[in-house]
Amino acid sequence: MSIEVKNISKNYGAQKALNSISFSIKKGEIVGFLGPNGAGKSTLMKILTTYITADEGEAFVNEYNVATAQKKVQKSVGYLAEHNPLYLDLYVREYLSFNADVYKVVKNRIEEVIELTGLSPEANKKITELSKGYRQRVGLAAALLHDPEVLILDEPTTGLDPNQLVEIRDLIKNIGKNKTVFLSTHIMQEVEAICDRVIIINKGEIVEDKNLKSLVQEQVEQVIEVEFDVELDANLIKFENLILANKTSPTTFTLTFETTEDMRSRVFDFAQNNNLKILQLNLKNKNLEEIFREKTAKK
Repeated sequence: MSIEVKNISKNYGAQKALNSISFSIKKGEIVGFLGPNGAGKSTLMKILTTYITADEGEAFVNEYNVATAQKKVQKSVGYLAEHNPLYLDLYVREYLSFNADVYKVVKNRIEEVIELTGLSPEANKKITELSKGYRQRVGLAAALLHDPEVLILDEPTTGLDPNQLVEIRDLIKNIGKNKTVFLSTHIMQEVEAICDRVIIINKGEIVEDKNLKSLVQEQVEQVIEVEFDVELDANLIKFENLILANKTSPTTFTLTFETTEDMRSRVFDFAQNNNLKILQLNLKNKNLEEIFREKTAKK
């Protein structure tokens, strides 16, 4: 396993940030770590990268115990912190050279990570002159210098504009072809575009851990939007497993079913049997954002 977490707990005074959480991540997986603010995401990432220690439990990165083999963990992990601390008065190559000395890696690796992260056009500038998107690239380049097997990224696209977000997203996805990536984010589209699997944490406890595709597909509640050619009374629409028929216009309805069966054929048959024409018929399954809201709703 690239990452293994066993019954990890962490308290800050009376506040329980992590409550005996456990999971494992296989080599080569890209896993999204989701949760509301204060759910414990950054705390766990800091434990996995040896910045802080857990109160209870064990964690392993590349089979190294984060509490007893800190140096080995640090050498095998690339970490991009949420606020990406950089020395703004240094030039890009100068900053990466400093980090290369820390990790004791050969200097030609600097040019490799500059090319890999798309920094070449800005590599001769001071970091203070770079846009937020390119500063994130510098942080990623520094995290990749020692060619770690595992990347841990805490909110890697925070504060980026839409174009920068797409660029960094594509970069992470490309890097993830050869490495294990564990990333936290509040942007659901980012997870849907990048990740193979999602772990959702709420109030220090894991409330979901599934393959992303399976998580979305297994939702029992199914929503179909249908538009007929004539006005229709909602009370006339009757189906097995129909739990709600919401009339959104005189001819358009949003139908909610409690079933995993694809009900579009049944809606089509209903129209045929009642001499109705269907102008449009769309399946609108729950997306990750809706699932996230359900799993983290306040109770």
